[in-house]
Formats: sequence, structure tokens, C-alpha cells
Amino acid sequence: MIKKLNITRRDFMNGFAMSLTAGTALSPLELLAMNQQMQSSNLYPPELVGLRGSHPGSFEVAHALARNGAYWAEPSDQTDLDYDVVIVGGGISGLSAAYLYRQRHGKNSRILILDNHDDFGGHAKRNEFNVDGKQLICYGGSQSIAEPGSWSPVGKKLLKDVGIHTERFYDYFDRNYYKNRKLRNGLYFSGKQYTKDHISDNHLRSEIKDNEKEILDVINTYPIAEASKVALFRLLSETENYLQGIESKESKINLLRETSYSDFLRQYVNVPEEVVQLYRDMARGLWGIGWDALSALDAYKSEMPGTRHLNLKIADESYERDEPYIFHFPDGNAGVARSIVRGLIPSAIPGTTMEDLVQARVDYNGLDLESSLVRIRLNSTAVKVKHTLNEKAVDVTYIKDGSPYRVRGNHVIMACYNNIIPDICPEVPDVQKEAIAYATKMPLVYISVAVRNWNAFSNLGYRSFYIPQPTLMHSFGLDFPISMGGYNFTQNPDEPTVIHGTHVPLDPDKGLNAREQCIAGRTRLYEMSFDDFEKKIVSQMSGALRDGGFDAERDIAAITVNRWPHGYAYEYLDYSDPVEFNPNNGPHIAGRAQIGRISIANSDASAYAYLTGAIDAADRAVNEQLML
Repeated sequence: MIKKLNITRRDFMNGFAMSLTAGTALSPLELLAMNQQMQSSNLYPPELVGLRGSHPGSFEVAHALARNGAYWAEPSDQTDLDYDVVIVGGGISGLSAAYLYRQRHGKNSRILILDNHDDFGGHAKRNEFNVDGKQLICYGGSQSIAEPGSWSPVGKKLLKDVGIHTERFYDYFDRNYYKNRKLRNGLYFSGKQYTKDHISDNHLRSEIKDNEKEILDVINTYPIAEASKVALFRLLSETENYLQGIESKESKINLLRETSYSDFLRQYVNVPEEVVQLYRDMARGLWGIGWDALSALDAYKSEMPGTRHLNLKIADESYERDEPYIFHFPDGNAGVARSIVRGLIPSAIPGTTMEDLVQARVDYNGLDLESSLVRIRLNSTAVKVKHTLNEKAVDVTYIKDGSPYRVRGNHVIMACYNNIIPDICPEVPDVQKEAIAYATKMPLVYISVAVRNWNAFSNLGYRSFYIPQPTLMHSFGLDFPISMGGYNFTQNPDEPTVIHGTHVPLDPDKGLNAREQCIAGRTRLYEMSFDDFEKKIVSQMSGALRDGGFDAERDIAAITVNRWPHGYAYEYLDYSDPVEFNPNNGPHIAGRAQIGRISIANSDASAYAYLTGAIDAADRAVNEQLML
């Protein structure tokens, strides 16, 4: 039986017991009490544990609006003087829009940013812990600055303007850290899905050449049927073209596009179902969906086993990485968000460099000062955005502490989740509503587990584990080895550190496409309490690490579950979307159409779930408004 952990503040977040079902709707009075307690207790958002991400108190108003048609009377009195621009959403796109607007419109621009969370940054979320006197910093959402060399000129300039010089990460990121410590990528077979708990080297993507005996010995330890072991070894060692009988290249590509990789393994490679299930969940972290709903064409471009010798010679730049995946702050892209906020409100965050930013502490009380030209108003959910009668300004009604307030801007930029926009903006045309409704965000959970040491990983010789058919996390392991600004990544297994885990709630192997699985997974995610997460986290980590001496009750100091029911922006998939859809063509183009003095900026509007997608959307939205 799994014991309940004794974690300080584990059961409380924003003053509410986390034993509440996570999706429980809160009344306006409860929301008011929660926000007042949050403010009076002067809690520091990055340090809060329990359920974070879309935390209790951040989504109830929006759900009441979108699901139940809740109505709040528009206040007759206006809060604040008029703003040049009001931005709904304080994530990377909203913050970037504020920065670019001020650059282009003038340094005296009055700007208000509204966000429904208790912290800025959107998915770019910072988690902090203090374990045995050591500060630990990690990320709870948006992870890294991917391939900055390929960014748009606007994106590159924005990074430099806020003091981020990506070339410095080559010095800060220790690319030999795990190699020097002989720590490998592992595979964890859970006793709940297989015959027993078992860990071993992960050779699921290995290509057998002159290492045949080594890999065969490892595969023979896997707790799967003998026939599955034989099939897996054959899959990794064969050089067969499984589409040999199909003549034209176009026919092969169409077949691969219309066939999931899981079905390709079943129907063309003829491996047992047990082998198919080993691979199904490997893509979740990158794509937000498993191989049961991704095409064999994507598998070919990713060089997955069974597709490596199809000889299609397809050039696809999106699969070619010229730069290493090292451009990462200790707190992920929260470092980018904090850099932008410091540029907008210098008094709120001390320092001037990307290095001194790492350990800088934000003055949250300084984000919304009447004396500031740029203000960030947290715990504020927009519920109505509409042009004034003369159409020369836009009124924005929002809910804070359970009460409605109204502000006015000459322009409004909607940088919130795309799907909520038609509920907030009554002026969105029906054709635009339909375009917005096509996509859905992909649910995602980033789990930060603060441990007092990582001896178990060191003793076992592994840095991370992939978990096929997971009960929760499909992967977990040690974090990126980044040291900068006086903050040092752990150098000794006896030291505290953070274990990062990923959970993507899906409904696989039921014939559902990616959008359908995401909707089902999101519903299930809201139904999970923190206790549900904790039990499964402890079970998985104990099963994988027990033989290394891991004791959850002793070794786990704190857990933060960054729950994002509306996670990754939807990217078009050739398996379930029309082949002509891509970031430059698709429903999202019509969905982001300008509505007078209202423009739309967010990564959804770019159909691209990366930092640069959010920034480029902000650039477009700002330009639209400045052209009026």
C-alpha cells in the first residue's frame, strides 16, 4: 500500500484544501475569499506547490461563461483612465505584444495586461522549491527556445532587446553531463501493465549493426513474450523496405499519410501487438498525441524503426535540427517571460542581464501600480470585449475577486486561448467562430518532484525513463544540466534536485483522432485531484527506482503538478487533417481575422506550439492595430 506523503503545504494552494475535486466549480463568494486570502498572505506564486498551471481559481469564471452562459452586468463606472492598448492574456504572446506595441507606438504608451492566473507567463511557468536549505528552480510549462537561428527577424530582435543572447547557452548547458557520469536513458516496465516492475536500457530506437549481442541481451530481459522479443529484435535489425510492392513514390507517401504508425507496424511490419504498444506512447511528449493517431509518414520523417529503409528521400526542414536543444533557462521559457516583464516594468524585477535574472525575485505587488505606464493585472478574467458605440475604442469587462470591472482601450489584443474568444467577444462573426472551433488545445501535465537526493538514479545508472502504457507519466527523469547566473545544476547525487515528469492524458487505440483524444483527456484531467496525481507519481517512481534505494516518503520533499488542460497549441497532423493545412494555410488564418480595433495574438493563431509562434502572432496583431 502506498503511504500518503507528509509534504509541507502539500494540501493547500491559494488557501483552499486540494482535497477538493480538481474541477470543482467555485462560487463567486468562494473565489472572492480565495483571492483575498492569496493577497493577504503575500504568497509567492513560483513557490506554491500542489496543483499549479491552470490552478483552482484561474478557470472557474471562464468555464462559467463558456459552459453555462454566465452573465455579468457591465459596470457603468470605468476603472482606470483609458489605455492605448488592453491585452487579454499575460503569456508569452501577450507580453510580447505589449513590448512590441510600446516599441512601435512610443515609450509613453499606456498598456494594461489582464491575466486569469496568479502569475504571468501563461504556459511559461516557473517552479521553485527550497529543499534542505538549497534553492531549486525548474519549469512547469513552456520548455526551451527551440532553434533560435531559424526564428523570424522580429523574434530574434525581441530576444536581444530583452537581454537574451542565445549563444551564451553553449557555455551554460553541460552537454557532456550525463555521458561523463555514465547515466543512460532507461525503459521502465510497470508491474501494473507487465508481469513485474522492471527497468532496463531503452533500445526501442536503436539500430542494430555491430552491437547485436549487447542489444539482444538487453531485449531478452524485457518482461514481454518470447515472440515479441524476437519481433522487436528483427524490427531493429532488418533493412527491409516494407513498401517494396508499391511502385510510385506518391502512392507510398499517400499510404503512409493515411496509416498510423501503430497500424503500419501491425499491417506492414507484422509485429505482435505487444511490440506496437511498446512504441505507442513515445511521441506524447513532442506531439501531444501517441503513434496510434500519428501517421507513418511522420514516423518515417522521425526515423522510427520499420520506416528507415523506405527510401522516399523526402526533404522536410521541420525535421532537420541544425542547432542543439540547449537554449534553456533553469525555469524554462519563464526566463523569457521574466525578461520581457523586466523590460516593461524594470522596478518589478531587479537586474539587467539574462544571468542575474535567474535568481531574481519578482515584486508581484509592483506589477499593477497606478504610477506605471505598463500594468499587469493578475487574477483577472476577461468576460466581455466589445467596441464602444462610436467604434473608436473597446471596452473590456473582467472579473477580479468575484466582482466585475470595466476598462477601456483604444485597441485590444486577445492573447488568451483561442477557443474562449467567441465567448468573450460577441462581435466575432459566425464564420470566424467556426474557424476557431476547428482546433483544440492539447492537454499536458508537467510534474516537478523535488527530491532530497538522486542517489537512486546514480545507483541504477539512468538519467531518465520512458514508460510504455503508463498509468500517468510516460516519462520522468533528471532535468536539463544548466548552470548560470550563480545557480548551479546538481553535481553530486547526494544533493537535492528536481525530477521532471510528463503526463499527456489521451484515449488511445479507440479509433479517435488527435482532437477527439484531446477533448476526452482534458475532461479526465479536470476530474483528477492532487491526491490522485500524488499516488500515481509515487507508485511510478517507486516501481522504477526502488532497487536503487529510493524511498518516496524519505526522499520526496515536495510535488508541484503543472496541469494544463489547454496545453499545446494545435498543430495540423497529416494523419487526421487535410494535407494542405499547415502554419501558412488552414482554419486558423480565418480564425485570427482582425475585428476592427480587436486583434488576435496567441500560438493557436499561428498553429505552431512554440515560442516563436507566440511572438510572431504578437507581431502581426500589433501591426494590425497600428495600421488603423
